[in-house]
Amino acid sequence: MSPQPKFRRPAMLDPRDADKLVGGIDPAVQAELAHASAQSLVARARDQAPDDPDLALRLITLVENEGIETLAQLWSQAPSDSLPGALWRVYALREWVRRDPLTVADRYKLGEQRQQVAQVVAGAAQPPGPEEMLALADAVLSGVFTGELDVALERAAAFARILSTGSALDADWLDETRPREATAVTRRAEGLLTTAEALERAAASWRQGKLE
Repeated sequence: MSPQPKFRRPAMLDPRDADKLVGGIDPAVQAELAHASAQSLVARARDQAPDDPDLALRLITLVENEGIETLAQLWSQAPSDSLPGALWRVYALREWVRRDPLTVADRYKLGEQRQQVAQVVAGAAQPPGPEEMLALADAVLSGVFTGELDVALERAAAFARILSTGSALDADWLDETRPREATAVTRRAEGLLTTAEALERAAASWRQGKLE
């Protein structure tokens, strides 16, 4: 049995780690690191040689020593139509499932039945449940996912759409008694829908060989 991927608590990128990688960090370097690390992670799962093997080795070592959260800090500023931007969104979904599993499960159930109708009509990807989403995200983010990345991104998008629907329904019910909380949940629903749309675009770009 292969060892479980090692994840650590969230942490900001230590400047000393950045120095070890490319001699410092500024916005341009951060963007370069974000793309290089995302590409190396995906290449690792497919046993493909990255463009810069030395940088790839340092990045993978950083992940193994400090956890994926360190790289996720780099990805968080990447455009949504980029590989690091897509991985950031997978990471964000994973973190919400981990931090608040009961809320995620409740809103998933709320949205699942409503979303099934749209799924059948549109032929959307089969959405994973919360535990399946967690396993899928862990595989992708630890560099051991060997399936088709576009399918993984589409499934993550389907998961986000169901949570968006469930959150919107929850907000409707809260509006009568807790309007302030309803507003926050509505914003969460809108954010999840935006995440789903970004992941769907990323999946399409990956199939076209344009996701970098």
